[in-house]
Amino acid sequence: MYSKKKVESFEDLRVWQKGIQLVKQVYVITNDGKLSRDFGLKDQLRRASVSIPTNVAEGFERRSRKEYLNFLNIAKGSAGELRSLLRVALEVGYIEQSTFSELNNQAMELSRMLFNQIQLINRASLA
Repeated sequence: MYSKKKVESFEDLRVWQKGIQLVKQVYVITNDGKLSRDFGLKDQLRRASVSIPTNVAEGFERRSRKEYLNFLNIAKGSAGELRSLLRVALEVGYIEQSTFSELNNQAMELSRMLFNQIQLINRASLA
């Protein structure tokens, strides 16, 4: 039987863990090739990716349901920003289609996870 571990800190959240994995991959791809020399796009990609797990963590630490929801929404917006920036990197030839697809899919998965978490909290608020 599957048992869930009690969430005691933001580090226990799967969405935060997956966000950190995505950040690491973004840092790796922005260290190589033409993308490493485009300081504006490189910085934006890094900031958008870092914003996802960071806002999850900050919201969790606030310990207020309303504030947590706000930070989850900001994190979800950052996932969208990251996807848009990845498309720019693809279109200008800085990353390959395979890299774009992998990172875009991860950002979409994070966005879905954030949406589900937001929905669960909203439903719990109504109960």
